[in-house]
Amino acid sequence: MNCVIKGTAYTLVNAPDMLLHNGTTQTTEMIVNPESDYLKQLPKHLRKFEDVVNYLPNQVYIGNKTPEDLKGVELPWYNKPVAGADRFGKFGEIMPQDEFYLLLQAMDVFDLVKLEKNFVENVKPAFEKHPLMDEEMVARVKEGVDKSEIERFVKEEHAEALYHGGELIGYVKKAHDIDVNLSAHVIHENLVSKATCVLTVLHLLKNSGIDKSEVDYVIDCSEEACGDMNQRGGGNFGKAVAEMAGCSRATGSDVRGFCAAPVHAITIAASLVAAGTFKNVIVAAGGSTAKLGMNGKDAVKRETPLIEDVLGGFAVLISENDGVNPVVNLSIIGRHMVGTGSAPQAVISSLVADPLANAGLKITDIDKYSAEMHNPDIAGIGDVPLQNYKMIAALAVKQGDIEKAGLAAFPAEHGMQGWAPTQGHIPSGVPFVGFAREDIMSGKIKNAMIVGKGSLFLGRMTNLFDGVSFIMETNKGESGKEAGVSEEEVKQLIAKAMKEFASGLLAE
Repeated sequence: MNCVIKGTAYTLVNAPDMLLHNGTTQTTEMIVNPESDYLKQLPKHLRKFEDVVNYLPNQVYIGNKTPEDLKGVELPWYNKPVAGADRFGKFGEIMPQDEFYLLLQAMDVFDLVKLEKNFVENVKPAFEKHPLMDEEMVARVKEGVDKSEIERFVKEEHAEALYHGGELIGYVKKAHDIDVNLSAHVIHENLVSKATCVLTVLHLLKNSGIDKSEVDYVIDCSEEACGDMNQRGGGNFGKAVAEMAGCSRATGSDVRGFCAAPVHAITIAASLVAAGTFKNVIVAAGGSTAKLGMNGKDAVKRETPLIEDVLGGFAVLISENDGVNPVVNLSIIGRHMVGTGSAPQAVISSLVADPLANAGLKITDIDKYSAEMHNPDIAGIGDVPLQNYKMIAALAVKQGDIEKAGLAAFPAEHGMQGWAPTQGHIPSGVPFVGFAREDIMSGKIKNAMIVGKGSLFLGRMTNLFDGVSFIMETNKGESGKEAGVSEEEVKQLIAKAMKEFASGLLAE
């Protein structure tokens, strides 16, 4: 039994002040060198919200533009704004920081987030007009508090300060006096991940048309881990997100695997649905405050805008085969095994060449590959997608799937330029799932391989690399119901057999 990708959603949250105060590159610099020229110059490199909306890769991310629209635009992209861009797209939206702070408070069920009263009064009208914020969500936003209370909690109670436009407008307080896992910093980090994930799931529910009550399971695959001193990563973001998104009949859990987690989670979700355990499973992830401004020093050095100023979110709905939507082919799964090694060629072989060869396919039999779709416009990271496509092309030459002369053409034919923000797990293959679903259903392509790669050694538990891949492909129109035999068909078959049997007796 196969399963399908029935819907997708992608969101961005502009977070310039969180970049300054919560991104690890900046917070580390504040400790090591608080008077550094970098910290002094950084605010000059921040973008306005309209610049974030008008930025071409962001418009691709939310679906107003396509990957093909990036082809004819020469880098850099930050100085080539999209005329008449909209914050809302067919996949999701780009939310401004002020509205997001209200959503952040709406996610808080332990009274840990406080916002300044004038700030709430000024921003709440826009929040109320948001097409996905119903009365229940709006009611979660509390009346604001005095500025003096905010200042006291930040100064005396080690609360995490919230800023907007450089002004102190709120705080997140600690949830325990001595537990570092429930410190104000960690609570803020986790609430941001939860809020961005919920926002994306709300868009997914709208995009797919599924009723909230039909969702059975939610798997969160973001980069954060919530828990306390007795179970630091106990979770459960998945169920917390389901609760806030209104999926009252769903349960859920978390999947963690660094950057490869989204593809691990989709593979698990697809297996659950294919096995008949659940009918509808959502895989989703929110953004990571730690990654904001991660390559900021390179941006300042090169005198470019700091475009790592957004939190990313994505969500995918995996459902029973309906005979229409693209199928997740569970018979072809690439995996980086313990014994694979960390050499680039070995990694790509295990994720791409080996699973295809085992299925009797060539590398060129896959129309599009999506692996590490980092935006090359970000200062200091290079063109990561191109590096992946070159490695895949080299393997294709080695296997005889293409001639050496075809190396240069392979990235353009089977790949695409990256457009995802630096959020670790967000670029890892999944940004193309929405476009791939549309392209497969329209007949533009017949299949796509989604590749997730990760660095497990970052946790200091192993030196191993990690990765997994899957193929989404054209649905042949054989849903579970269509493939089976109905009761009426059984009756017709029996009647036909009896008629033939009777005819045989008469003939004798």
